[in-house]
Amino acid sequence: MTRFGITFNGKHSFKDFGLTVAERIIGNPKKIKIKERVPFSNKAYDFSGIYGDQEYEERPLTYVFNVKDYDKINLENKKTEVANWFMGPNRKVKLIDDYIFGYHFLAEVEEDLDFDELRFHGKLTVNFTAYPFRIADLEEGNDIWDEFNFLLDYSQDTEFSVSGSSNAVLYNAGIKTVYPIIKSNATMEISKNGVVYSIPIGESQSLDFALLPGENNFRINGNGKISFHFRKELI
Repeated sequence: MTRFGITFNGKHSFKDFGLTVAERIIGNPKKIKIKERVPFSNKAYDFSGIYGDQEYEERPLTYVFNVKDYDKINLENKKTEVANWFMGPNRKVKLIDDYIFGYHFLAEVEEDLDFDELRFHGKLTVNFTAYPFRIADLEEGNDIWDEFNFLLDYSQDTEFSVSGSSNAVLYNAGIKTVYPIIKSNATMEISKNGVVYSIPIGESQSLDFALLPGENNFRINGNGKISFHFRKELI
């Protein structure tokens, strides 16, 4: 029988360590609000989205694991092994929750681990600090039908064959602006909202060219094939 758990830093909580999940709390990120109140008035202006995106704080993830071994020395060794697993990364790495299909987090353990020990077992509480959004495992434009979620996914083409000029549409189904990796076999130009972007041969990415949440319309000028690679990010 498969036991659900998490994969973190390349290892699975149950398959590699025999830990079972007693409790899981998937916290939500808070919005970062930048407000300015008008003097002598009850009105406040919100500048949080002045650059297009609403910013969010990091999100908390908490997992409580059952740790058990009827040999006291083995129990202590397991605690040490598990502690080094969780505390090893010095940056946010991929965390996969078996109950959240098709998405992963980027997370790191920054706080001390809390182990509530009884005679031959105990509960280990692990608090993660995570990137605000859950990230889709698959790129947009994939054609894996069995993975398609009718509530959250959007079927679209992300590769275009251009001969002279072509109108294109990309849909960002996430809540956050994304900056796609662009692969092109020829130099091209993209016109979007009155701004022209030069696309070199090969692979490129720029913070100037962004896909806002929702529908993005633009025009491609050139001759060749061009593709856009990005993943949606959701709360």
